[in-house]
Amino acid sequence: MPRFAPAALLIVLLPFLCRAQSTVALPLINSSGDTSVEWLGEAVSENILDAVHAAGLVAIDRNDRAGAMDRLGLPSNIVLTRASVLRVADELDATHAAFGKFEVQNTPGSKAQLVLTARVIDRKYLRQSPEIVERGLLEDLAVLQDRLAWRVLNTVSPNAAGTEPEFLERRARVRVDAIENFIRGLQSKDTLARHRHFTQAARLDPSYSQPCFQLGLHYWDNEDYQQAARWFERVGRADAHYFEAMYYQAISRHYLGEYGSAEHLFLTVLSHVPLNEVFCNLGASQLRQAKWDAAISNFEKALEGDPADPDYHFDLAYALWHAKRFDDAAAEFRAVLERIPDDKDATALLGLCLRNQGPKSGDPKYEGLERMKEDYEETVFRQLKALIEKK
Repeated sequence: MPRFAPAALLIVLLPFLCRAQSTVALPLINSSGDTSVEWLGEAVSENILDAVHAAGLVAIDRNDRAGAMDRLGLPSNIVLTRASVLRVADELDATHAAFGKFEVQNTPGSKAQLVLTARVIDRKYLRQSPEIVERGLLEDLAVLQDRLAWRVLNTVSPNAAGTEPEFLERRARVRVDAIENFIRGLQSKDTLARHRHFTQAARLDPSYSQPCFQLGLHYWDNEDYQQAARWFERVGRADAHYFEAMYYQAISRHYLGEYGSAEHLFLTVLSHVPLNEVFCNLGASQLRQAKWDAAISNFEKALEGDPADPDYHFDLAYALWHAKRFDDAAAEFRAVLERIPDDKDATALLGLCLRNQGPKSGDPKYEGLERMKEDYEETVFRQLKALIEKK
């Protein structure tokens, strides 16, 4: 059973342990008849999910939601009945579903007005909230959707919502055209178009974190770690993806050879999200700085958390070999080979341990063999699943 740093990990992850706090937000339906503002429904939905996530509750990803609707044969722009909303919630095992509509009202000589209307269904008790309505200028979309998001969050979990003034104080006042570009980027299936929209959103409003995170992922996927680190660094503390961005920025810094910066970032992530993979990656950055004892300690913590993972055995063995603790290193390399018999690096390094031969300066053959862990989201939810099963 995986090891967890109980107090710190539970503070971070306990809200996720119960699906009773999971929320799906469906795109608000466009009732204005103007197809050019169709993106608004997704914008409000995405903002609700971001608020739910930032409050420490489970927000069901828009891709998972889209997959559920596709399986149920429900087009994304369909006007959903209460029964259809419940079907989507059932499909996703969500106990709260937010849905609604919006209308843009244009009057000659006046600024466009926006009306947002939402309801929340509690699937467990089959209860539907009263209408939640926000009205104002379209140019004030950021404020309107944040007010709506707080009211939805307060319906789902009053304890998590806090007060409305405190909630609104934490939310960024983003330009409407920046929000539009971000949403169009999310909706686009073309990689170049996504990149163009995210870049435009970040240019229009440099304080807007969400496109920065998506641009970081874009460059990460393309192994451009310099650009990835630059964009991940711009993700703000109030953003729901803040620690995920820091995690990927840290790995990017490591791959760029900026080991001290990577170590600092991993330590920060570790203080809030104490996962086995973070211990492992922290150890790797310390290893590159010849901090043998610190690296060994963190690899041991990662291995204690998951003794079945051959990468943790390898990294610990590799650090022990660097520290010239050959017998201890040999035992760990053997543990790797028990799990992966054809692991060439483990075989070669075991041979060196048996001959009491340590690393030679300038020998590139055995440099940089540490094994990093990259998938943050999979890591978090895999360990959550293990913790749930343990309970």
